[in-house]
Formats: sequence, structure tokens, C-alpha cells
Amino acid sequence: MEKRELGKTGLKVSALGFGASPLGNVFGDVPLSDSIASVRRALDLGINFFDTSPYYGGTVSEKVLGECFKAIGVPRDQIIVSTKCGRYVEGFDFSAERVTRSIDESLTRLGLDYVDILQCHDIEFVSLDQIVNETIPALQKIKETGKARFIGITGLPLDVYTYVLDRVPPASVDVILSYCHFGINDSTLVDLIPYLKSKGVGVISASPLAMGLLTDSGPPAWHPASDELKSACKLAAEHCRKKGKKITKIAMQYSLSNKDITTVLVGMNSPTQVEENVAAILELSSNGIDKELLDELENILEPVKNKTWPSGIQQS
Repeated sequence: MEKRELGKTGLKVSALGFGASPLGNVFGDVPLSDSIASVRRALDLGINFFDTSPYYGGTVSEKVLGECFKAIGVPRDQIIVSTKCGRYVEGFDFSAERVTRSIDESLTRLGLDYVDILQCHDIEFVSLDQIVNETIPALQKIKETGKARFIGITGLPLDVYTYVLDRVPPASVDVILSYCHFGINDSTLVDLIPYLKSKGVGVISASPLAMGLLTDSGPPAWHPASDELKSACKLAAEHCRKKGKKITKIAMQYSLSNKDITTVLVGMNSPTQVEENVAAILELSSNGIDKELLDELENILEPVKNKTWPSGIQQS
């Protein structure tokens, strides 16, 4: 498994990251034995980056991930762990008091003394000025205590990153986590990479399957995409099926193909899923992507290319 350096953190993370939201039973119940087997298989195959949040499953994801680490007995220096703060089942709270409490709660659930990255979770749902003036300074204090080594921000709209990074002191934010903006249907994250590099910020991408749009089974009923986008992605999946190919595989490979994006997070909840995802990246390294199929899919998706959906509040 290829390791890549994350911005200026010095962290060397696996190109494929383990998204632990499914361990919080977000997509259906996952027995603890399956969770442990999945994390163990990921470690065996060279995945060292694990991402969670207190929001996933109402703290269940963090608890289960912590139990997995304990059951496996993995040395702390062999894993890079990221969690988040500010978004909870009860709602959003990015106050300095809440995020300071949040990291202690997360460390208890994870069974760790520190996390490698602590991220503000989905900042577009609150005033970005609060993130700039209150939350990031609070996270800096947490960083000084050693409870988090690096600080990040996450959100769907890409303009939240420029807003915050232009207003905080240099090197206040180490990484960003963007989702649903580097896949076959939407590659707008690429346009932001030169700016992020200029700020010395590492780039994590998530949801290469666009939260289920680029799958055979299709997105969940609550998916916020337009009917036009859903229909186009369904056509693309059907095209792959007719050719005896899996859209999930080529979508994964596409997302992993840009070396400026350090790591791609994928939700996993079974050893089989882990193995399929790792096989996709290893095949990409040895054989490259199926260019003919990619061209055909890009043609099908052209009418909806880079179309997204609204997320968050109207910023004043």
C-alpha cells in the first residue's frame, strides 16, 4: 500500500483510508466481530489511516473503533487516527467549551491518549466567523496540550475552505477533508488544490462513490442529489454492468489516481470490502485505469458533470 505525505504534517498515510462511519451502524448493524475483522484486515493490507467522528452512530463509531484497536493490540505509532468535533446527534456546537470537552470524550471512547488529527465537522452549518474566531483558536489550545497533533476542517461546499483559510493565521489549519468533490461525476476539488498547496494544507478526499450514487444499488432514499444527477449515475452503473464491470471499482480507482490528494477515505465494514478496495488500488498501480470505460462513463455523465447539491446555512 502506497504511503503519501499529508501536507506539511509529516504524517505518511496510506493512499486508501478506512472510513469508520459504518462501524457506527450508520448503514445497518455491524457485529463487533465483523468490525474487528475489518480493521485487522485493513492493517494487514497496509491501511494505516482511520477516520471517525462522535456524530457517526451517535458516538458508536468511535467506541467500536476503540474496541477494535484494543482487541487487535495495534501499536499506537502504527496507526494514524482522525476524529472530529462540533457535529453531534444533538446538533451543531462549535463553541470553545464544547469542542474542548469533545476531544476528551473522543479519547475516552477511542481508548487513546491523543488523536493525530482533530477536525471541525461540517462547518457550513454554522457561522464561519465562529469557526475562525472561536473554534480554531480552541483547537490550537488542544493541540498545545498534545491531545491532537494536527487540526483540520471538513464540509461539502468548497468555498468554506477559502473563507476560513484566508482568515486564520498561517499554519493554523493543517488539513482539509472534502467529500463528493473528486469522483467521476464531480472533480471540482482539483481546482482548489493549487490554493491548498499554497497554504501548506494537506488534502483528504472522501465519498469516492458519491454517497452511493456510483454504485449498483444506487443511493439511499435520503440522498440530496437532484433526480437528473441520480438518473445519470444510474445509467453509468447500468453501462458498467452490461460490460461485466463494476462501477464501484473504476470510481474508486479514479478517486485514487490524483497524487495531490493524499488519501481517499472509504467506508468499510467487512474484510471482503477491505480486500476489494485494496485490490482496486493495487490494480491501479500495476495496470492503470480502464481508459476506454472511463471515457464512456464521462460521456454518460457529461450533462451532470460537477453538479452538486446545497449544504449548510446561508452565510451572511
